[in-house]
Amino acid sequence: MTIHVRNRDRRRFLRDSALAAAGLAGVMGPRTVSASVAPQERGARQTPGSKSLSRQFAEWVVRLRYEDLPADVVDRAKGLTLQNISSALIGAQLPAGQRAITFITDEEAGVPSGATVMVAGTRVTTGGAAFANSELMLAGGKWDTFRMLTHPGTAIIPAALVAAESQRASGRDFITAIVAGYEVMERMAADWIPTVMARGFHAGPVFSIFGAAIAAAKIMRFDEDQVHAVISLCTNLAGSNLESRALREGAAVRNAMLAVALAKQGQVSGGEAVLEGPAGFYYAYAGNNTGELTYSFAGDTHTSFDKLTANIGKSWMFLETLYRIYSISGYNIAHVDVTARLCEEHNIRYQDVDRVEAVVNWLETQYPSPAFPTRREDNVGDAGPGSTRYYSAYGVVKRGFPMLPGTPDPPEVLELMKRVTIIPSHQMTLFGPRITIFTRDGKSYTRQATGREFIWDFEEEARRIRGIVPGLPIAAAQFDRLIASCRDLEREPAAAALIQLTLKRS
Repeated sequence: MTIHVRNRDRRRFLRDSALAAAGLAGVMGPRTVSASVAPQERGARQTPGSKSLSRQFAEWVVRLRYEDLPADVVDRAKGLTLQNISSALIGAQLPAGQRAITFITDEEAGVPSGATVMVAGTRVTTGGAAFANSELMLAGGKWDTFRMLTHPGTAIIPAALVAAESQRASGRDFITAIVAGYEVMERMAADWIPTVMARGFHAGPVFSIFGAAIAAAKIMRFDEDQVHAVISLCTNLAGSNLESRALREGAAVRNAMLAVALAKQGQVSGGEAVLEGPAGFYYAYAGNNTGELTYSFAGDTHTSFDKLTANIGKSWMFLETLYRIYSISGYNIAHVDVTARLCEEHNIRYQDVDRVEAVVNWLETQYPSPAFPTRREDNVGDAGPGSTRYYSAYGVVKRGFPMLPGTPDPPEVLELMKRVTIIPSHQMTLFGPRITIFTRDGKSYTRQATGREFIWDFEEEARRIRGIVPGLPIAAAQFDRLIASCRDLEREPAAAALIQLTLKRS
């Protein structure tokens, strides 16, 4: 469908133009300005007789089989499963994770049927286990990331695990389900993340409820009507606010399991076009159902709803999901590794460095959204631990970053970060800084990141994630078995074996 945007409100246009001049641009080009749309123009166009977006997604999800998945898709599913379960192992020992376990245990322990809280082993409701396991993953900080501001696995993996446990699903079924969840969620989110954030919603939980519910519904072998019902119910249960951010993916996955339970009982809420309809999901969370973008990754003024389902099952957006291997803001991970690689290639030591410059995508300097920035990385104020300048300095000094929390800051890092300059750019891709190191002898060395440095295969994930072994609540040999189970997940008769491998052995 082609979207035509008309400017009917000069004052709004001038206001948006002023915002654009202030630096609100997309990843690949300048920030786009959307004009208002008259009420009679709000209806999303559909070809007579065509299926709604939710129906198209439901049809694909039901039809998807393990045999349809390319090898690289299967490999990524295994790696992301390992990444998120590893994060839960770390998170279970941190205050946030322990609070989640205590809350759910006090509230629900002792139910006759349900699912298992990882690490603790407590038996609670499926919704409670999904919530607690998501909170453990969030606490651990070893997430996956899709387009900077969403972390699909912290909702999709917990939902799939509790569904697999209750349904006795195989490893193949689990892989197929999480791929379906990731693909639907990321297609729904892809072009819309900055616009949703600009309206005060946190895009991660708002979109991840759909991925979590799709994964669980797939494992439970829902038919097309039931999957459509799940999507419809999720439009009613989605949410998360930037002002507080008190509830994130944990609440989203708990609501996802509620949507699945209601759909199983035959509960359907909402109309057929629950996503693109005149009062549907996109109108509610993005402000319109015509494809207008307030902010854009690609620099366009609008997108097409046709893109959400185009070539689904042939072109895999899922493969854009990357690993946030360090427990830091995702846009900072490249500053560690790219800077470290530059130093390794040219044998640059901390003592040799005069200063460092990093040219970055401008969206990464005003987190979480230019509309509501709570963290400025564009050299506003003093650099401190946790800033982008801090991580660039860490890459120089240590040529890496600790995999576990609690490591004292080297004094050299705290000194060098004051000599790091961040330069926002409208041309740089996400997670793809251009690092230049100026040395005291007058030379300079530059390395341009691609934004894909943190996309790798399972074996590289297994190698890198082993850095957390000293901080695990389980023995190293047991963690090795978890890695092996993820590697051979398609051969596992019961995917819930992964949960058992997180439990402490006496």
